[in-house]
Amino acid sequence: MALSHQFSYLLFLLLILLSSLPNISQATSRAPNRMLALVQKQPLVLKYHKGPLLKGNITLHLLWYGTFTPTQRSIVIDFLESLTSTSSPESPSVSTWWKTTESYRGGPCTLVVGNQILDENYSLGKSLKNDNLVALASNPKLNSAPGDRVVHVILTAADVAVEDFCMNQCGTHGRGKNGNSEKIAYAWVGNSVTQCPGQCAWPFHQPLYGPQTPPLVAPNGDVGVDGMVINLATVLAGAVTNPFEDGYYQGPASAPLEAVSACTGIFGKGAYPGYAGDVLAENATGVSYNAVGMRGRKFLLPAMWDPLTSTCKTLV
Repeated sequence: MALSHQFSYLLFLLLILLSSLPNISQATSRAPNRMLALVQKQPLVLKYHKGPLLKGNITLHLLWYGTFTPTQRSIVIDFLESLTSTSSPESPSVSTWWKTTESYRGGPCTLVVGNQILDENYSLGKSLKNDNLVALASNPKLNSAPGDRVVHVILTAADVAVEDFCMNQCGTHGRGKNGNSEKIAYAWVGNSVTQCPGQCAWPFHQPLYGPQTPPLVAPNGDVGVDGMVINLATVLAGAVTNPFEDGYYQGPASAPLEAVSACTGIFGKGAYPGYAGDVLAENATGVSYNAVGMRGRKFLLPAMWDPLTSTCKTLV
């Protein structure tokens, strides 16, 4: 049975609940300097546990489980192809966001999209256990040549229930074996639009708890898929920097804080619990974003922990 990493949104919910407390910055702005020193945050450190990372050329094989429209698939594909695009889109770019992974041991990680499988007949049903995710990731049609560095990515449609989805995870990554009995990394995210958009598609939907501030406008007009992009960014960053539970993380290996999950809820400078931060917005449409990808596609991407500064790094 594969061991899996879960990036927990319990932390997010806690942050939302904390947002109902008095504004700390306001409460301390009038306090003496000695009081400010008492509440300064300690540096966030993800410890390296001396295991292998996924670096170099990595192929992403995709399995679309359930029904996705061509437009929904194109949003995700454009995001993935933008991560290490050599073209020069306008700034801030998706590739600049991914470039932070180079600061982790081993240097650059270049991603390319490989095989794609459409499982529109729900081969394992519409209610999946974690073991089913491992089975889907081991699909022989996703196999590569022996020795290839790969991540098998499973994307589940809005009408598919997955164990622990919406309860304590919006996506996960872990390890399994391919048809050659080689160890592989896999990642999974689901479309939460009908199940828990307040948890797994925030800030494009009002949060389940805490202040009910107006949600941001999804940059591609699809709350579920734009939310999937945020979660896919989270699990892919975790998959390459902590693929086999002995890379970079903080806390227990069974529930680690990783490259992006350690920075939950932060999308721009000035973020605080319940507020995504100062992100960009189009005047004409009102859509919110902080990264531009291929073909001018816009995305909202979460902050990533930067090992050079021990801080959660944002694009804006």
